[in-house]
Amino acid sequence: MTAEDRDRRFPRRVYGTGQEPDVRFSLANERTFLAWVRTSLALVAGGVALEALGLGLQPGLRLAASLVLIVAGIAAPVQAWVGWARTERALRADRPLPSAPLALPLGVAVAVAGVLVLLGVVLA
Repeated sequence: MTAEDRDRRFPRRVYGTGQEPDVRFSLANERTFLAWVRTSLALVAGGVALEALGLGLQPGLRLAASLVLIVAGIAAPVQAWVGWARTERALRADRPLPSAPLALPLGVAVAVAGVLVLLGVVLA
């Protein structure tokens, strides 16, 4: 790849460093990015559905669980983009792969939403 081709690729901060990694690794990184995006869609849809359908849950807890899911769904694409860029740069520099910094908070958010729904069922 020429320097001119590298300059046209977005984001330059990622593609302007290091060497081209094995394409299989870049494609796997892209699939991980897309999995985070699908997760985001599922979290937002779950939050909207929980509130829209009602399901006979205690209203305050239902709303809280819905908001937690929607906020987590908004955070997941941030994780997707940041994680993709960090991993791609690590691949290009032949460094160890970074961890996903928002994975634990998103997991906690889903667990909190589950507890809120459980309480909403028990207290309804």
